Amino acid sequence: MAVKVDKDLCVGCETCIDECPSEAITMSGGIAVIDKEKCVDCNTCIDCCPSAAISTED
Repeated sequence: MAVKVDKDLCVGCETCIDECPSEAITMSGGIAVIDKEKCVDCNTCIDCCPSAAISTED
């Protein structure tokens, strides 16, 4: 299942970039952006996000 970033909650700390094993996350305008082509749905970003800005898409 794909993940999404809540732009209102993302604080731009870049923790998810460092933790993502598939290097699927970049920053744009201070907000995390997930490349769905690279994402392997490991949910590491969800677990490490200190502001709970990343979640699974419904």
